[in-house]
Amino acid sequence: MTERTPPPPIVHDLARQRFEAEVEGGVAHADYQRVGDTLHMMHTEVPPASEGRGIAAALVEAALDFAAENRLKVQPLCGYVRAYMRRHPETLPLLAPGARV
Repeated sequence: MTERTPPPPIVHDLARQRFEAEVEGGVAHADYQRVGDTLHMMHTEVPPASEGRGIAAALVEAALDFAAENRLKVQPLCGYVRAYMRRHPETLPLLAPGARV
């Protein structure tokens, strides 16, 4: 069993509406659009050289933590975000009315 490397620092780029991290191969990011009190999670991307290291999960977790801390709801339009929320049922109270995972 190998020890997992911790994810790189995640930055919330409020102007670009995304959470991002500098990683091998470029910048990993989870993009959103804020609509009122809802974060529409649009897209999550990790460069191929950094896939499989838990970076996408760390980005989504940061976005969901931000939503929870700011009493926002989440509309998971990104397939990865939907899958993450299914795997982590404790995040389901963040779902916007009518949203599905």
